[in-house]
Formats: sequence, structure tokens, C-alpha cells
Amino acid sequence: MAESEPSFVAVSTGEKRGCPEDGEEDTLSKRPRVESDNKNGGPPHRADDKEPEGEASNGEDDGETFADMMKHGLTEEDVGILKYVSDHEGFSGILKERYSDFVVHEISKQGKVVHLDDLTIPADILEVPEAPEQPSESDVLTEEHKKQLGELQLFKNKESNVSIEVDDSKEKRTLVHKAIKTQFPGLETKTEEREGRKFIVAYHAAGKKALAAPRKHFWPKNRGSFCHFVLYKENKDTMDAINVLSKFLRLRPNMFSYMGTKDKRAITVQEIAVLKITAERLAHLNKCLMNLKVGNFSYKNHPLKLGELQGNHFTVVIRNISGTDAEVHQAMTSLKQTGFINYYGMQRFGTTAVPTQHVGRAILRNDWNEVVDLILKPRPGEKEYLVRCREEWAKTQDPEAALKKLPNKRCVEGQLLRGLSMHGKKNIVTAFGLIPRNNRLMYIHSYQSVVWNTMVSRRIEAFGLKAVEGDLVLRGTTAHVLSTEEAESHSIHDIVMPLPGFDVIYPSHHVGKGYREMLSADRLNIDNMRHKVKDYSLAGAYRRIIIRPSDVSWDVIRYDDPRISLVHTDFEKLENKPAPVFNKEGKYRALRMDFSLPPSTYATMAIREVLKLDTSIKKQTQLNTTWFN
Repeated sequence: MAESEPSFVAVSTGEKRGCPEDGEEDTLSKRPRVESDNKNGGPPHRADDKEPEGEASNGEDDGETFADMMKHGLTEEDVGILKYVSDHEGFSGILKERYSDFVVHEISKQGKVVHLDDLTIPADILEVPEAPEQPSESDVLTEEHKKQLGELQLFKNKESNVSIEVDDSKEKRTLVHKAIKTQFPGLETKTEEREGRKFIVAYHAAGKKALAAPRKHFWPKNRGSFCHFVLYKENKDTMDAINVLSKFLRLRPNMFSYMGTKDKRAITVQEIAVLKITAERLAHLNKCLMNLKVGNFSYKNHPLKLGELQGNHFTVVIRNISGTDAEVHQAMTSLKQTGFINYYGMQRFGTTAVPTQHVGRAILRNDWNEVVDLILKPRPGEKEYLVRCREEWAKTQDPEAALKKLPNKRCVEGQLLRGLSMHGKKNIVTAFGLIPRNNRLMYIHSYQSVVWNTMVSRRIEAFGLKAVEGDLVLRGTTAHVLSTEEAESHSIHDIVMPLPGFDVIYPSHHVGKGYREMLSADRLNIDNMRHKVKDYSLAGAYRRIIIRPSDVSWDVIRYDDPRISLVHTDFEKLENKPAPVFNKEGKYRALRMDFSLPPSTYATMAIREVLKLDTSIKKQTQLNTTWFN
């Protein structure tokens, strides 16, 4: 999971902890590999790739609508998540009651936990200074100009622009242009002449201008081309954060690179790189960004690559726990010593009444009419505009008429309807191609994930926590079938299971045969996983069945106010805010746990092993509703 855990809470307590104003899916490989996942460092979704189903909303669902929708959602049993590895008694608790209860720090490829702890701009001795006779950038804007520009930048100024009168000196005008753009990112400037007088007009860049290529500025040859920085964000997913930075800096989002996407409903800290943008310009953003903060700047000669990270470190608070201190100790000791089953977490499978794996199964069957039907058919518990859109489609089968019912046409339904409108209902494959590639692949990957979860549950049920003859282990990137003698020298932590595909092998014991039986029941041929459309051909992959977290620690804390944060964040430390103080006699109890996970693993599955509770949004919503009532 690591980066994109779902929100497990139906009721929000209205938390706002933003920076003050004045301050998945992996690309298919045609070769077998050790499975990599976007949730923990694999390729990300694009800006419009939130969830493959029904994510047309521009805001969060209200509690009643969300709870109603979750009545029809999936449970863990529906996606093959059935077994535990430990024998301790489970206990109840609430996960993500507040987004600050889930804190993620990226672990770099050098093994360092990434923190935001320095907002200073690095010294750049290579920068060419201005000539002595010229005023500096800081001198060319008066305090009144700065006040007006600051209000314009923060949309406080009711006027659409700020005009600054300048003289005929081109050098002076250049300095004013540069000062505005450097000190007030997000503003664009132009020179106008009015009645023989020259003015520089500052205004908000928007629309196409926001995506226009930035003007070229002097860049020292010996300075690294990429500015690396740490991004701290609250309650915002990685692509949303990148889009905000892109708008203010007038860049395309693909100018940024990163090692993995992170959760939305969480506080997360990760490294980002951007091409030829100075640390000074980035630092100026801190006074206008909400729920975002940037710092720890450095210049390097390379961007970041997806999947380069070593993993993520998690600080998770589970509130209102029912377990005794002894039960908590037993559960956390088991997690530390044995680990948890490396299931694909619930967010892999969507949140609506139509599971994403059903769409993926239809794609693999080449049944395109069913694909369209599954994505567009009416379903319970959705927002009104989606209901109207689906009802229109069911009644008329007219893509243009259904599309008109959607206010946000970038959702999956809107993209598919637009494709059907452009290419016709007899050319569904092409129409479906208008959905972003990562979203399309998410469907078939979710089908693979259900198969993997189900087969691993069978493997644990049949053979427990020991290596046996017929199991698979990796030698390099190649899978090897264990003999009886070899099994004696391997542990459960060495065993892998395949995701179905044309370039993997299967265990030789009876669980391996279960793959063939499951796919046959779904009218799929395990011997022919190549698809007529190359994108949907499944090579397969290998994934460890048990993961043992590192750096595990925990503490049971008591508190009285359910509205306070129980984690001291990087931002709070930068602001010199005190750490939370806990009342040993407090009314409520919470488990605060720390652990690190490698890429491609889901933190909610580790938490599931501790609590022995269903982590599906459906079950968590029911639990939270009971608690808040």
C-alpha cells in the first residue's frame, strides 16, 4: 500500500493542519519480475487516475452518502483475504480517524528516512551577481507593491491585476519582471504602454498559460540541472500536489519526478526533483501553499526514478483500542518476529458495487460489451450526477446524452463515454483507449491480485508457515521449484507465489493447480495469457507471501481530547510547536506503532494482522459509525 491507502473513516472531524498562508499502477513488463506496485514506489496514476470506478467527484463525499455507498462495497473475503499468520487474540480499534493518524516517510535508495527539517536555500557560489550599479531584485519593488502582489497571489485582491509604473530603462523593467516572478510564483507579467507611460502588469497565470513552457533563465553550467527537494503534504495525494506546484511555477507536471506516489488521507514526506527550477523559486511557494511545504533543497545531475526507493516508514495511530497492554504486546511482537501475509490491500479493488477485478476479467476475456456495461451500469449509493449519467446510458445507450449529465468529464465514465461518442459503439476497444493507460491496466492488475490473494490463502491453509516441496523461491529473478530436501533449508519468508501470466511458472503442489481451476472457472485459459491488444497481455510476476517489517516499535498512549494530533510532525517541529503531551489517566487509549516496509507492500495488511479486523472501507465505516454514535 504504502502510498495510497484508502480513507477508512466515514466521519471527518474537520481537521485542518495546513501550512499557514503567511508562512497500483505499474507498467506491464513482458518479462517475469519480482512484483512492483505503485502504492509503494511503482509507476503512479496520472492526475485523473484516482480510482478506476466512479471517481467523478471534485470533493469528498459527505458522511451519509459515503456510508450509504459502502453498504454495497467489498469485504476482505470478497478479494481472497482470509488468513492470518499469528495466533493472538485480535482487538478493535479505529484506523485513520484523523488523517494525521497515518504518517508516511519515504526511505531513499540510500536507506535514509526522508524528513523535512531545513527550509534554507543552499548557497550557490556559481550564481553570477548583478552589476554593482544595478539595483537588486529586492530593491525594485516597494513595500506597497509587495503587499498588492502578495494579495493578488493569494487571490485576496479583487482586482484582476497589479500595475507598476516603470521608467524607460530596459534593465530596470527586466529586474521588475524577474523580481515579481521569483518572489511571487504563480504570477505572470507583461509590459503595457498607456498614454506614453510604461507599466508592468502582474496577473495570475491560468489555463494554457499555466502549462506554457517557462521562460529560459540563466543556469550555471556547473550547477546540477535538477533541484531535489522534500515535499511535505497533508491530506493530498502526490499527483494533486504536483499539479499545484506546476500551476504556481508555470510548468508541465512531467517536469517533476519522484520515486513513488503517497497516500492522500495521511501526512506524507517524500523526495521530489524538478528540472531547472531554482531552490529560491520553490522556497517562495511556502508562503502561499496550503497543506504543502517544501524544503531540504539540493542540486543534482539526475532526476528521480519510479521504484528507486527502499520503502517507506510508517507511524500509525489506532484510536479507541479495546486490547489490553498484554494483548497489544503479543500482537506487535508477532508482527515484529513473524510478519504478515503480503496480501494486496482493499484499495486495489475499488470502492463501488462493481469491483475493478470484474472489469479486468471482462477485458481479459475480450468481452468488450461487458466492459462497457460494468463501467457504466447503474449502481447504488453514488452521487446524483453519476446516477443521472448511468440512468441516461441505461435508457438511451446514447453516449453524448449520458456525457452531458456529468459535470466532471475527466472521470473514467466521462472518458469512456467521450470515446464511444467519438469512435462509435462498434469500436469499443478504441473508445476504451481514451481512458488513461494506468487506469486501464489497473483493471486487469486487480484481477491478477484477486487470484494471487486467493491462492496465497489456500497455500497458508494447506501448508501453514513452513516451506514445502513444490513451493517457489527466487534465484535472482528466476523462480525455482523446491525439492523436499531444499525445502528443509528454506523458511516461509523465502517463498513466492506468481501472479498469473504467460511468463511465470506455478507451484508444483496442488495449490499450483488451483490457478488453472480458478481461471478456467472465469473462462480464461492460463496457457494463453497473451491478449489481442498488446497492453492487456499479462507476463505475470512473483511476490513474497510473507513480509516481516523492520524498525518495529509501539506504545500504548492515553489521551482525553479526540481532536488532537497524537504524532509530532516535521512541520510542527519546524514551527517549534511542542510535541503532544499525554495524560496517563486519559479517557481514551490508542496504539501508536512505527514500522518500515519494502516497496510493493500494503501497510493496512500489517495493521490487519495486529487487529485481526476486516480493513475494508465497508467494515471500517460500520465500526466508525458505531463509535461516533
